[in-house]
Amino acid sequence: GRGVLEALGIGEELEPSDLAARGNFANIDEEGIITDRRAGRISTARNKELCVLLQKKISALEEVKLSFKAVKEHRCVVLLKGKDLVEGISDTDPQKEGEKTKEAIPLIKEAKKTASLVNKLTKRINEVLKGEASANTVLLRGISKIPHLPSFQEKYLLRSACIATYPMYRGLAKLVGMEILPTGETIKDEIETLKENFQNYDFFYLHIKKGDSYGEDGNFEKKVFVIEEVDTFIPEIEQLHPDVLVITGDHSTPSLLKGHSWHPNPFLLLSKNCLPDNLSNFSERSCCQGSLGKFPATQAMVLMLANSLRLKKFGA
Repeated sequence: GRGVLEALGIGEELEPSDLAARGNFANIDEEGIITDRRAGRISTARNKELCVLLQKKISALEEVKLSFKAVKEHRCVVLLKGKDLVEGISDTDPQKEGEKTKEAIPLIKEAKKTASLVNKLTKRINEVLKGEASANTVLLRGISKIPHLPSFQEKYLLRSACIATYPMYRGLAKLVGMEILPTGETIKDEIETLKENFQNYDFFYLHIKKGDSYGEDGNFEKKVFVIEEVDTFIPEIEQLHPDVLVITGDHSTPSLLKGHSWHPNPFLLLSKNCLPDNLSNFSERSCCQGSLGKFPATQAMVLMLANSLRLKKFGA
């Protein structure tokens, strides 16, 4: 769940019995209607102040220890440590403005007590934050326990590293055993980190966040600017001569929708072993004409392994 990924991304160590929730500091009006799901993307410094306040006022609830941890901008993590906590409850975030915070609902009967606890927690958070101008509620989602997954190296026999500015993506990488490389806040910083470490790993997961953020904000111009900035660094990556270079996204965030959507993601693969397409640009429309067609994201690693000549033959 997203809560676990966010927690791991800021360096939290989770026990198998812990629950982690991803939180959005948000704004509600006097009727409890959500007016801003991201509290205007408050500063990380203000986020930390609010987490300190919540920690001081709500350190425990019904013998469950609570921890409030700042992540970045409006994102925070809420950790629940105690006996008999059960995952399998719905989010309190309705994912849209103009609605009230949802009640956490148990998705399995064993989670009824935990769902009740989360609803009491939301009520206490609202009491503590009442009157705060910057943010007066926390929307919770991805309430989950840490799963056991095989590591990336176990599955693919590759030494892997992650370069990402946003904590959740570092958490995702940590969950599958990638090494998290320290980097700066800019795209240039991330590319420099890649160049400095290129000879030390077989696989790099390099994530750029801001295009998604601007899509959620409905800011088309800034989203275009980020994509164009990324484009200026592609020659520097090519100069490293990777066996395979893939440029894609993990989801679509159209600025017109101000949110995630169902649209397929453009996928570009560069390798001396691939069959080039006769296309002059890389876009959603041009990818519709590409030879790879539309395929599940789970096949991306297969294509990368094949084009790096690391895919074993089957039955031959």
